[in-house]
Amino acid sequence: MVKKRKRSESSEVVAHPKKEDAAPERPARTLLGWKDKSQVTDEVDDNTVASPIFRNKEKVLVTCSRRISYRYRHLMLNLVSLLPHCKKDNKVESKETKGATLNELVELKSCSSCLFFEYLHFVCPIWKTGSMLMGRGILLLVTTVDAISIRYGSLQEGKRSLSVDGQMPQWPIFHTMEELKLTGNHLKGSRPLLTFSANFEKDAHWKLLKEMLIQIFEVPKDHRKAKPFHDHVFVFSIADDHIWFRNYQISTHHNESDKLPRGGLDKMTLIEVGPRFCLNPIKIFGGSFGGPTLYENPFYVSPNQIRALEKKKKSGKFAKKVKAKTRRKMHEMSNPLEPDEFADMWKD
Repeated sequence: MVKKRKRSESSEVVAHPKKEDAAPERPARTLLGWKDKSQVTDEVDDNTVASPIFRNKEKVLVTCSRRISYRYRHLMLNLVSLLPHCKKDNKVESKETKGATLNELVELKSCSSCLFFEYLHFVCPIWKTGSMLMGRGILLLVTTVDAISIRYGSLQEGKRSLSVDGQMPQWPIFHTMEELKLTGNHLKGSRPLLTFSANFEKDAHWKLLKEMLIQIFEVPKDHRKAKPFHDHVFVFSIADDHIWFRNYQISTHHNESDKLPRGGLDKMTLIEVGPRFCLNPIKIFGGSFGGPTLYENPFYVSPNQIRALEKKKKSGKFAKKVKAKTRRKMHEMSNPLEPDEFADMWKD
């Protein structure tokens, strides 16, 4: 057996590396690039002075309720593929306390916003958004008004009257990527450009809607799943008091000799990718998925009222047929036929 030699006290001394041999400290990474710590000032405790380093950690939770249609689920999956900074979760049961449940899910998933897809009465697709940072919630109806002509008239009692002209469409009307089959295409996970029409600066509720849409659809720059490219654009425009959404690919030349200079926007083209949908704002709440009502759309008409008018219009046709039969019977009773003298001629 070989005996182990005892360590001497001199061997326990650890040689420290010299300062010249140590590797230089790595600079800190910011949204504007790599910077040395000497160039970045320390944070000040005073709240009036903003921090020089800002990191966008926006995350969106996307979930839905049970009993939604397959088309509405495909629309939700299209939005999930367009938002690399979102997180998916299981379906949430529609109960009276689903607002508190959604707020708890947002905190558990470390998110700041939530998109909740809900189906009411099996025909009304509802889109609920809540922001934990802003403390606001918005109730939106996913629909479009392509084939509907709605007129409002004030009655003597001060109520609204509604009349629908033309053929009634089937609710809901939205188009997913699979249905459209458009020629546009862009990189999955790339950061989009957000464009808003000038109407969003008109009223206060449109400004709030614009801010919440920016928080949801704006992809953070340093997100681990995001690509550092801008090859598509999200377009939000207001028409007929509805928010219309379109997704376009930014198409440019790919040859090295045909590279566009800065500002050469005249040679760029936009190709639509999808999906298409329209948002009709219903209410704005003072809290996330609940709270006092801050704004209510005065021009909103529930799809239940439109379906009731459609049934009433169909029931009018049946009532006309019943009245026509009644009038015919009354006419026959008031004008009986005279007996025919040749009726019994061929009986013999």
